[in-house]
Amino acid sequence: MSDVAAARQPVVALTGATGFVGTALRQQLVASGYRVRALYRPRPGRVLKDTFNVEWIAGDLADRAALATLVKGAEAFVHCAGSVRGARRTDFDRVNEQGVLDTVEAARNEPGCRRYLLISSLAAREPQLSDYAGSKWRGERALASHAGRLAWVALRPPAVYGPGDREMLPLFQGMQRGLAPIPGDGRGRFSLIHVADLASAVSAWLASEGDSGNTYELDDGHENGYDWDTVLGTASRVLRGNAPIRRLTIPASLLRLIGGVNLAAARVFGYAPMLTLGKVREVTHADWVADGTAFEHATGWRPTFGFERGLADTLGKPSAATNGVP
Repeated sequence: MSDVAAARQPVVALTGATGFVGTALRQQLVASGYRVRALYRPRPGRVLKDTFNVEWIAGDLADRAALATLVKGAEAFVHCAGSVRGARRTDFDRVNEQGVLDTVEAARNEPGCRRYLLISSLAAREPQLSDYAGSKWRGERALASHAGRLAWVALRPPAVYGPGDREMLPLFQGMQRGLAPIPGDGRGRFSLIHVADLASAVSAWLASEGDSGNTYELDDGHENGYDWDTVLGTASRVLRGNAPIRRLTIPASLLRLIGGVNLAAARVFGYAPMLTLGKVREVTHADWVADGTAFEHATGWRPTFGFERGLADTLGKPSAATNGVP
C-alpha cells in the first residue's frame, strides 16, 4: 500500500490491545480497513514493533503524553483496557473508571476524534455485587458525564470466550475430559459471546456513524441465554462424541470461604486475586442473560458464532454449525 493510500485510512486509537479481547479487536479493525494506534505498557525487555497498519505506543493510562500521542490524528477511540483482578476497590477503579476519564479527556482534546467506544461488561448491570462490577458501572457513568462533543457508546458483553482465552479455557478443557465444575446451585442462566463477534460489533458501531449516547448489551443470539444443561449437552456433542460430562457442584459456601481467604492473603502479600467474595457473588448470580437486539437494530450487526461453533473454534474441533447461529 502506498503512503498516500495509507494516509487516507481512518485511524483508531486502542487501549488494551495486547489482551485477549484487544488482540481480536486489533485484528478486526485492521481487517475492516483501519489503521490502529495501540497503547501498550512497557517493561524491561518488552518493545513491540509496528506491523501492517498497527503502530504501538509505549505508555499507560496515567501517562497523558502517551495518550495524546495515541489519539493524535485518530477519528475514534476504543477503550478496551480493563482491570479484572484486585483486592480493593481502587485496584479496579484506577483503570475501569479513572482510565475512562483520562482517555475521554485525551479524545476530546484531539480535534479530529469524533467517536468513543467503551468495552464495559454485563457485570455493570449489577454494580452492587462486586468492586469489579461497580467499577464498570462507574466507568459507564464517567463516560456519559464527560464525553462532551464525542459520539459515544458503551458495550456490555457477557462472558467472552474464543481462541486465546485463558479465563474460560480451563472450564472447557475440564468438559473435554468429562468433568464440569459448576459454581453454586447451577440453576442460573447466562449469555455468551465469541470474541470474534464482540470485535465485529465494535467495527459495526464505528461504521454506523449515527448512533450515540447509548449503553448496549451484546450476546450470541441464543434467546434467553443458556442453562448448564444446554451448555453441557453441546459440549458433550462437540468435545466428547456424546459421551457424558459429569457435574462437579461447588457449593457457594465453599466458594465464599476460599474467596475470603484468598482476599485476605492478597491484601497481606500484595498480589491481585481473581477469586474474591465479590467474584463469588458474581458467578453465583442467577441472571446473566443479555439481549443484543437493541444493538442489532441500531447498527445492523449480527452475531455469527453460536455456542456449538464457538466451542469447536475455541478448542480446534470440527463443528456442524459453521454458518450463522445454531
